[in-house]
Parts: sequence; C-alpha cells; structure tokens
Amino acid sequence: MNRRPAALVSLVLVAMVATACAGTGATSTPGRTALTVGLGYIPSVQFAPFYLADQAGYYRDAGLDVTFQNKIDPDLVTLVGQGAIDVGLADGTSLIPAVSQGIPVQYIATIYRAFPSVVFAKASAGIAGAADLKGRKIGIPGRYGSSWVMLQALLGSAGLTPDDVEIVEYPDFGQAAAVQQGAVDAATGFVNNEPVQLELNGIPTTILQVDGIVPLPGPGLISGKATIPGKQVAITAFVGATLRAMGEIATDPSNGLDAAIAVVPDLGKDRDTQAAILDATVAAWKGSGTGGPSLGSIDQAGWSASVAFMTSLGLVPNPVKVEDLIRDDLLPR
Repeated sequence: MNRRPAALVSLVLVAMVATACAGTGATSTPGRTALTVGLGYIPSVQFAPFYLADQAGYYRDAGLDVTFQNKIDPDLVTLVGQGAIDVGLADGTSLIPAVSQGIPVQYIATIYRAFPSVVFAKASAGIAGAADLKGRKIGIPGRYGSSWVMLQALLGSAGLTPDDVEIVEYPDFGQAAAVQQGAVDAATGFVNNEPVQLELNGIPTTILQVDGIVPLPGPGLISGKATIPGKQVAITAFVGATLRAMGEIATDPSNGLDAAIAVVPDLGKDRDTQAAILDATVAAWKGSGTGGPSLGSIDQAGWSASVAFMTSLGLVPNPVKVEDLIRDDLLPR
C-alpha cells in the first residue's frame, strides 16, 4: 500500500530509513518459533500493530521470535508462496490472480475491512460520484494492481469504462501532486495517504470508495500452503497477537503512533500528520458501520463476489475457488 506522491513529502522521509528498518524484529531464541514476516516496502505508521505487538512483548509471550522484512507486494506474495517468508501483509486483489496461476498462498486474516484504494479529487472539482468522472483526466500509477481494479469497478458502477475518461499515468506515483497542481481532475490513491495529506495542506478533498459497489478484499495476512502445516500453532499465535495490538490501537491510536516512531524516528518530526494517517488507517481496519465483524474476520461472500468481478475483467487467468484463497481456522476463537 505504500505509494509516495511526489509533492507530498512527509512520507518520503520514511524511505530514508527503509533499509535500516528492513530487518527489525527478534533473533532466534531457543524454545521459541522463528517467524519471518513481510510487510510493505516502506516502514511506516500503517504497520503500527506489528511494531506494537513486537515492542509490547505480545509475540515473545506467544513463544515467537518475529523478524520483519519490507518487500513490494508482488515480491512478497511470491516469497510467501515459496516459503521464504512465513507470513505477509498483502492485498487480496493481488492474491486472487496469483493463486489462479498456481502460487500456493492463502489469506488468513483481514487487516483492512474497507478497501483502501480510492479515487480522490479536490472538492472544487465537482466530482461527487462515479458518473462525474466521465470525460475527466484521472491520474494513476499504471494499469495494474488494486487501484486499477478499483477504478474499473467505480467506472462500471456508472456505466463507464476507462475509454470514457482520460487516463494519465504517473509511474513515479506523482498523481497526488498532479491533483494538487490541477494537472488532472482526480487520481487513484489510498484513503489513509494522499487525501489525508491534501486535507492537512488545506485542500478540501472528495473521496470515492468502491465498497458499496463490490466488496474487494483489502490487505490482510497471508501464508503459504506448505508453511502453515509445520507452523500452524505459531502462525495462529502471531495472528492473535497482531489482532490484539490492532484492537489496542483502535482504542487509543497514540499507542500505535509511539510504536511506529520507535521504529522510524523520522515520523516523529511530523507527529500530527502521522496521527492523521493512523486515524484514517484505523477507520479502514474497521470498515463502515458499527457493530460489524470482529477484527481479522474474513468475508467469504465478499471474496466470492470479488473473484467473479475480477474474472469478468479478465484478471483471473485460470478458474479459482474461494476455498483455495482463504482459510479462517488460524483466527482467534
């Protein structure tokens, strides 16, 4: 999920410490099970539950020695499938085509209940719904990944296709700067990143989300089909400890912010921005409404709808069943 808009520099600071933080976590200790956990490419406040669970000793108390690695999403899915990484945080829309091509991975816990990829625009652009995108310039990193799937769903909900808009590609992820500068009317991004920073810069923003159109699966924990049998107890304990930390952060986000700053000290230079990003992240963990599913639970019906939708777009090379994609027996009972 880590995308860096060129003109919004507060998250770029994190990249400066990416290499230093790529191997954070415990070393192997007798009597504990070592787990290698893959997170997104750039260490950030979005990974606060993992940092808090590590620093608070929840992983240690569960008999685990956890080591974090930072990888881009496609590499992480492949490495988890190969068993080089035990558990990873990956997007559900990346998992579906990967499994359909024979990569042996499964989704074991939901982290983001609300799909975090969104289309955002300045409020002054007059884009209140998907139909208002017709004929507009839309900035995207490229025609791939979760943002591209989401954009097609949004357009389709208004009877539109990508041919009805002007797509402008920003391979360097500079589409947020393009919105800010007026070079495009709207752009794809993440609900807990670009819109948050635009608002903090005094630019009122409109956000279009896909959840009411098709329940695309957001980022969650994945593990390899060959890894799980040998480490099922440890992976179950890891999931429980991580969800415990998520719950604590949802109740008091300052716990997560402090944990993230301990790992990435540069985040403390702009604490207010990072706090706003974390607040938006927590909202995405919970999803819409109140009294909904518990943290971590997996929406099987939503996955079925997502498989059908992505198949209709030609993004699923080979038929795949939901039971091949998910398993919920590693969640806390």
